[in-house]
Amino acid sequence: MTIQTRVAGVSDVGRIRKSNQDSGYTGYNLFFVADGMGGHAGGDIASALTTQSLAHIDENYHEASQASKALVNAMWSANSLLTQTVKDHAELAGMGTTVSALLFADTKAVIGHIGDSRIYLVRDSAVKQITTDHTFVQRLVDTGRITPAEALTHPRRSVLMRVLGDVEEFPEIDTQAIETKPGDRWMLCSDGLTGALPEDLMNGILLRETDPAEAADLLVGEAIEYGAPDNVTVVIVDVLPVAADEQPASIVKPSFLGSAANEVVIEVRKGARMLQLLNPRTITDLFTPDQETSSVVPESEEYLEKILKQTKTRIRNRWIRQLLVVLLWIGIAVGSLSAGYSYTQTRFYVGVFDGHVAIYQGIKESLGPFKFSHLYDVTGVDVTALPEYQQSLVADTVSAENLPDARRIVETLALLASHG
Repeated sequence: MTIQTRVAGVSDVGRIRKSNQDSGYTGYNLFFVADGMGGHAGGDIASALTTQSLAHIDENYHEASQASKALVNAMWSANSLLTQTVKDHAELAGMGTTVSALLFADTKAVIGHIGDSRIYLVRDSAVKQITTDHTFVQRLVDTGRITPAEALTHPRRSVLMRVLGDVEEFPEIDTQAIETKPGDRWMLCSDGLTGALPEDLMNGILLRETDPAEAADLLVGEAIEYGAPDNVTVVIVDVLPVAADEQPASIVKPSFLGSAANEVVIEVRKGARMLQLLNPRTITDLFTPDQETSSVVPESEEYLEKILKQTKTRIRNRWIRQLLVVLLWIGIAVGSLSAGYSYTQTRFYVGVFDGHVAIYQGIKESLGPFKFSHLYDVTGVDVTALPEYQQSLVADTVSAENLPDARRIVETLALLASHG
């Protein structure tokens, strides 16, 4: 038995960015996402050129090794294309792109990956991340220097170690081949999805029994609801069974997503030849700088130690801030209790102590074992000498505004006691 696929892809600019630097491709046997970097100057062009270049290897492969070699060579060729493009167009210096690709060879899924876009496999009611991010923060997690939770909020989480671009001639590409089977669901996405959407919500959508188009729309829609500060691109590939005597075929036709759906053209400005995407950008977009969040630095232990030091400083500062907040709340609570207790001590009431009328300072109410009054003075007035009604009043206590008011009440009770 061999396989066929049902596929859907969605790419959205998100809520913050002015242009879509993501690209994607859904084909017959090849599927991938590419997240461009380089800001307004060329991230969209980098991902578009790479996507349009890689699409040429969307063919039938019978051996995983053959598919893996084709995928790596194609990614290296795209890397050379970007390098040459930067040489020809200096204004694009610094552009690059991630690539996370899935290429089927018979029943094997061959992975080619560089950067921090991701590939997930949904199988047997579980979602598993297949690729590993090529970021310095992920390296810190892998070496046990920070926790995954700390990585989520690390200020350098977008610093990449590896991308395609004007960095090196043959960048290292992660490859692996995984036996796939009917019922598998593959998801390829840019970090605009995983950076915005909570993992449990993403997994819940992937595990639903929905078609790829609905799943992709839900994922991108939820990412936008959560703010989507970056472009969001999602490709869903469902693996379906096909009988051995049938001809496997993809249910959807190949299509380009994001920036790759536009044509890269040469524009002449003031005698200079510049690359531009033929897309409906507005005049405002052209003069509004994109807020680039990703950067690439050469892999080095020195930089790793620098990031680790920053992480420790950040964690220490966070604990200090949390401690100060706790101390502040404790101070407020203590101050409030102190002020409240001080107020109670301005109050008095008349009650009974050892058979005699007594004056108490505070209020008669209590909070569990905490009492807010104490005996202030015991008078010579015998409670039993009072009329029956006044005895019951004193037994229930009589509130006074202040000490003079309490003494006035006692004098009144003494007068009633003397008259029997």
